[in-house]
Amino acid sequence: MQVLDSSAFIHEYHTDDQTASIPLVGEELEGEASFRFDAMEGAGMHIHIPASGTVEKIQRAAEETGDRETLSDTDIRLLAAAFELDATLVTDDYAMQNVAERVNVQVNVIAQDGIDEQRNWRFQCQGCGREFDEHKDRCPICGTDLSRKNPA
Repeated sequence: MQVLDSSAFIHEYHTDDQTASIPLVGEELEGEASFRFDAMEGAGMHIHIPASGTVEKIQRAAEETGDRETLSDTDIRLLAAAFELDATLVTDDYAMQNVAERVNVQVNVIAQDGIDEQRNWRFQCQGCGREFDEHKDRCPICGTDLSRKNPA
């Protein structure tokens, strides 16, 4: 089974495997992509609503990798659906791919190259330069905004 992100409908992704998605994906699509979602749902695409416990597990994994702030609620729920269904996630989103690798969810990419390595992001203060493992809105030392930094 494959769980489809918005990009699958935008880029007219085709597969012979069974498909699934979540209601939030259908809500964020417009135009022809929205019609494709509706057509696939009518043709038997499974609409899955992941359990809250699984959503929380994915949120924790995203916090561990440092991707939580870049993922939308839709992204988190898609990852949770793929995890619950033991399915392959179809997405071009790099942050989703990073978290998927953390929770052992297979990924197929559509229009872009996939990630080369999993990353555990660090956060750096733009004022004093201190680094932190967890994202905070502001540096607890000097109060300046933090930005995501490649751990390499």
